[in-house]
Amino acid sequence: MDYVVQTRNLTKTFQGHNAVSNVTMNIKQGEIYGFLGPNGSGKSTIMKMLTNMIKPSHGEITIFGKPLKHDSFEYLKRIGSMIEYPIFYEKMTARENLELHCAYMGYHSKQAIRDALDRVGLENVENKLPKELSLGMRQRLCVARAIITKPEFLILDEPINGLDPAGIKAMRKLFKMLNQEYGMTLLLSSHIIGEIEQIADTIGVIKGGKLMEEASMDSIKESNTEYIELVTSNQRKAAMVLHDKLGINNFKVVDDQTIRIYATEVPQSSISKTLILEDINIESIDKKRTTLEEYFIKKVELDQVVS
Repeated sequence: MDYVVQTRNLTKTFQGHNAVSNVTMNIKQGEIYGFLGPNGSGKSTIMKMLTNMIKPSHGEITIFGKPLKHDSFEYLKRIGSMIEYPIFYEKMTARENLELHCAYMGYHSKQAIRDALDRVGLENVENKLPKELSLGMRQRLCVARAIITKPEFLILDEPINGLDPAGIKAMRKLFKMLNQEYGMTLLLSSHIIGEIEQIADTIGVIKGGKLMEEASMDSIKESNTEYIELVTSNQRKAAMVLHDKLGINNFKVVDDQTIRIYATEVPQSSISKTLILEDINIESIDKKRTTLEEYFIKKVELDQVVS
């Protein structure tokens, strides 16, 4: 299997503190890798080390099959990136900023500039100054700059930050297109877990500079438990009926109105019928599966308990 990025025991220390600690991660060629973690967990620091903006204190990075060295730079021609807050030359127009980037990258195509602006929904702002753009528009302009050279590997740090729901949907569609039609490998970080769930092939969960888990979305979905969620105004009596009348012990009382029933071998229809016969009001009863958000929170909370 080919990997675009592999790290081994990657560590970055600032003033005696490990911002990143012994991170071993693997990003496969052609996949979308979702990077999940709270603010300050080390996501941006790792991205900066991958682009040689900062140097590791310890550990190894391999990109495109070659070890990353302190003086490596040629590989950057194969990468597009947006890390932290988007910065531009504020006295140059959006188009002029992109033209300068293309010149710097040795990539000359006026059509590519138009295409990139169109793809991020900025076809009418090419003559505006960056300071005239909203945060969301600046974010999209930065994505346009990152994709303009059609890189093999795209690194985007919180790319949907500041976007409205329509903008988020458009970006999601763009990332899928870049991955599927151009074969780009994407590393995306986001605090919007639901978006990562819809787009990522693999996720890496990071907290406190440590990679807690790296797993494919397929394996997460397979391992996440199905359950029946019952919402009732008489939760206490419902719990007694589940136990005494239906012999169900594998359930969890979530709050004053919600019960999650993990004994899915008992048909939902039988549960509903029994509760109704016992004069228990059912506000809703649905079969569900644990979401990526619940999976992520569980991983983070587990680490807090262990540490």
